[in-house]
Amino acid sequence: MPETLDQFDRSILEIVQRDCQLKAEAIADQVGLSASAVQRRLKRMREEKVITAEIALVDRKVAGTPMTFIAGMEIERENYDALAKFRLWAEKQDHIQQVYYVTGSVDLIAIITAQDVGQYDEITATIMAQNPQIKRIHTNVVLKDIKLGLYVPVED
Repeated sequence: MPETLDQFDRSILEIVQRDCQLKAEAIADQVGLSASAVQRRLKRMREEKVITAEIALVDRKVAGTPMTFIAGMEIERENYDALAKFRLWAEKQDHIQQVYYVTGSVDLIAIITAQDVGQYDEITATIMAQNPQIKRIHTNVVLKDIKLGLYVPVED
């Protein structure tokens, strides 16, 4: 269980969310702690899963999957373990970047990246074939990225 975050922890989190490659010395200069204190705090926050991952964000166009699709999926209501089954399956699918269980006209929203519409059609055919609990997929094609990010505001 994470301890309560103090102002130093919050400041460190603000900084590392913007650039997780900064050295402890640079972070220490900004927050007013020693480099060793920053390292200890980062280590604790990683162990407590306050910091869940440190990743490189890759340009989709350069990587060869320039298109993004937002797929709204309906699941069969009688299938109570559908979410758990789909979650386990989706974790292994690299083209599925994010999945949310939502309210509204669909049950799941997935963010899917693909080379083109043809590849997206193959991905959705695979989703339907391997997940019979999903009865329909509603697709929105992203025309232009307006804002991308995973930054989380760190509140007091």
